Formats: sequence, structure tokens, C-alpha cells
Amino acid sequence: MSETVRHSHARAVVIGGSMAGMLAAAAVKDQVGSVEIIECHDLPEGPGPRIGVPQAVHIHLLQSGGVDALEELLPGVIDQLAASGAHRIPVTTNMIIYSPEGWYRRWRRATHRLMTASRDLTDHVVREQVLKEPHVNVRTRSRAIGLLGDGRRVTGVRIRTSGEGGGEGERETELRADLVIDASGRASRMPQWLAELGIGGLAEDRVDSGLVYASRMYRAPVSTHGWPVVSVYADPRLPEPASAGGILPIEGDRWHVGLMGAPGGQPTRDADAFEAFARTLRHPIIADLLARAEPLTDVSVTHSTANRRHYYERLRTWPEGLVALGDSVAAFNPMYGQGLSVIAQGALALRELARGGLVPGLSRRAQRAIARPVEAAWALTVGQDIHFATTTGKNPRFTDRLLQRYVNRLSLTATGSFRTATALTDVLALHAPPTSLVRPGVLLSALVGPLRPQLEGPQFTPEELRLLDGVRERS
Repeated sequence: MSETVRHSHARAVVIGGSMAGMLAAAAVKDQVGSVEIIECHDLPEGPGPRIGVPQAVHIHLLQSGGVDALEELLPGVIDQLAASGAHRIPVTTNMIIYSPEGWYRRWRRATHRLMTASRDLTDHVVREQVLKEPHVNVRTRSRAIGLLGDGRRVTGVRIRTSGEGGGEGERETELRADLVIDASGRASRMPQWLAELGIGGLAEDRVDSGLVYASRMYRAPVSTHGWPVVSVYADPRLPEPASAGGILPIEGDRWHVGLMGAPGGQPTRDADAFEAFARTLRHPIIADLLARAEPLTDVSVTHSTANRRHYYERLRTWPEGLVALGDSVAAFNPMYGQGLSVIAQGALALRELARGGLVPGLSRRAQRAIARPVEAAWALTVGQDIHFATTTGKNPRFTDRLLQRYVNRLSLTATGSFRTATALTDVLALHAPPTSLVRPGVLLSALVGPLRPQLEGPQFTPEELRLLDGVRERS
């Protein structure tokens, strides 16, 4: 690291103390003398719920591209997560997936590994590792209300801090910084702040399938160590409202269950209707498993499943000293499990560029680098969502329909071809760009089609079947 990179006088301010904020701090902590994280709420000391993250009650996972990025940013954090109860899931070896084209095989050779855990645990482990650095601090009960500087350079933020009683005793202060990182999530006011600095012309996309997401925790009827992820995907070609579901094994021998439904067939908060809704999916496997499990929580529902993106990287001007990261740049339909991994990859891109110091042009280069993993995930999620009949914001063009037919063919081939399954999971895991799916070898495999006959049902191992039979006999 050059001498110009880190000096004791440089200060970074991060807006937001969630995952994006913590990883933003991790990205720049070695290049500045201090990092101040501005957070609206108090932070829990352990792996408990954090106010301001309502989506924490829903399923979260790290794709292997996100796992790798997280480990690069915070060496040892993946082992720490595993030691705390998170699960490493080999892809597709420990996955039971019912795609619109059929059941995926559980190939013995794993190509990638997911990490599954509750959002509370993941946040806690990451937060603990970031905040052990003495020059990284959190200023809680504080809210950024504006940027300092002008359209050429941002020099800090204006913040409003409240006392124990909330609004009582509020005070406003200015916090100077050499670098401001907006990681405030979906509620980001960055477009408004840029307009106040005289920067206009920001392009934004919003593509909403209308899916409603319902989640619930269950006590698993078996040990979750080595237990597979179970997913039933939606098929946009069917005439009825789209629906999907999944079970993720998480810490504490629990299952985190998510059910999704489009307008006309949406899940509700009614606990008595949760398992009944699971039985309406394209296959009853999730309902069959839940019948053996014990519910631990009420049902939590969110309507915030729209894909939304700000194209900051396309603006003609961008001020020095400002970077946006995470959901403040792009938020995705949680059904595809890309969000946390995109954040980690974006933070890693920021770190790699910041190694050269807080030099002129860093902010614009960083914003463009952050956009690359966003673009990959956007192509995946929106490329699927636009084909649901309920989707608003974008309609599929002829080329989109042609591409979807090709992806359907790849998915069908992947049910009986390890090579094609690997090509697809490389992209889904954010290890390869979507363009890799049109390499000559992949095109040829799609032309040939599946090399093995399709499975007639879910592929449980003999040991898993014995465990489930034992549960049935005891009940």
C-alpha cells in the first residue's frame, strides 16, 4: 500500500449501519485514519433484530460470489459465520430444486457453496468484525439530512442527532469528510441530494412483479446440519398467479421458510393459511416438510419486492468524495437471493480502487465498478420478472422472449447435464456474467439437450428419507 493511500487526517463517513454500511467501512478502513458510520437506530450487541431492517425476517443467503467477496473484505469471517451456526451449502449437491423445466439433480461434484443463516446472525458476525477496528466508530440515533459541498466535490454531511427520547433534544451538526459513502438502503435520499447540488438527469428503473413475500421460522424435525435447501420456482408460463417457495436451513436447527405469490394468489399473515398456501405451489414438497415441523414465529409479510435501480454511473457529472453502495443503488426482488452478494461484490470493488488512495476520479471509477455486479444481478432478476403477467415497469420485447426461450432450454438441459448445470450456477452464483451462457460449449450443450432422463420427483438421499420416515413414525 503506497504512502498516499492511508494517512491519519483522512476521514470517511458512511451513511447507514446495515450490511452495506459495514462492508463499506470494511472497504475503506485501511485507506483512511477514521471511519464514522451514521446510523438512525441503536445497534444490537448480539445477533438480535435491528430496528430499521424489516426485511431481516425474510430469507437471506450469500451466493458463492458474495461469499468470496466477503472473505476478501474480512478474512476469516466465513469460518466465523460457520462456527456461529451458518450453513455452507454445496451447489447443487445439497439443493432440491424444482425449476419450471423439472427437478435439478444433486450432482456429487459441488461447483459452488452458498451460505445460509438468519439475517440477524450474518449482520452480527460482520458488524463484530468491522467494529473491532479502533478507528471505525458508529454514531447511533443520527440521521444524515444533507450533503456538504457542491456539484464538483462533496466535503461531508449534515446530520441530525436525537437523544433518548427520540425527537426531544435534537441537534444538527456538520460532519466533514474526505469520502462520503451512502449505504442508507431503499430509503436513500441521494437523488434529492444530487438535485440540490445541481446534478440532474438521473435515470431510474422500477420493475415490479407484484409478488408478496411471506416468511416464517420453524423448528426443523431433523438436524439441519447437512440438510438441503429446498426450492420450488415459479413458472411464468402458467395461467394462474405465479407462486414459489423455499426452505433454508439456518442456525439453531431451524428452517427459514419463504412463500411468494403474485396478485390474485398472494400469501397473507394468517398463520393458519401458511402451510395451506405452501400446498398450492407447483409441487407440495414444502408443505409436506412443514407438516413435520414446529412453527416458531408468526408470519411476516412484505410487499417490497420490486426491482429498483438508480443509474448513478451514467450521470455526466459526479462529485469527488461521494460513493453510493447497496440498496441505495439497486434493490432486487428477494426471491432470487442476489442482494447481499451484490453488496459484498460492490464493496470489494470499492476497496480495490481505494487502494490507490483517495485520488481525483476515485468516486466516479468506484461508482462504475459498483455498477458491474449490479448489472449482472439486474439482468438475472429483471430478465425473469418481466415475464410474469402481473409485472409493471417493463414489458418483454421480442429479444427478451427469445432469450427466455433459450434460458428455458438451458434449464431443461441442466436437469440432466452437469456441464450445463455448472454454466447456469456460475451465473446465478455471480461468478460469471450472463454473457457466459452464450459461449460455444454452452450453446452446443443446449442444442444437444439433457443427457439423462428427467427425475420424477425430489431427490432425497437414503439417509434423509430415513430421518423423515423416523419423524413420521414418531408423530
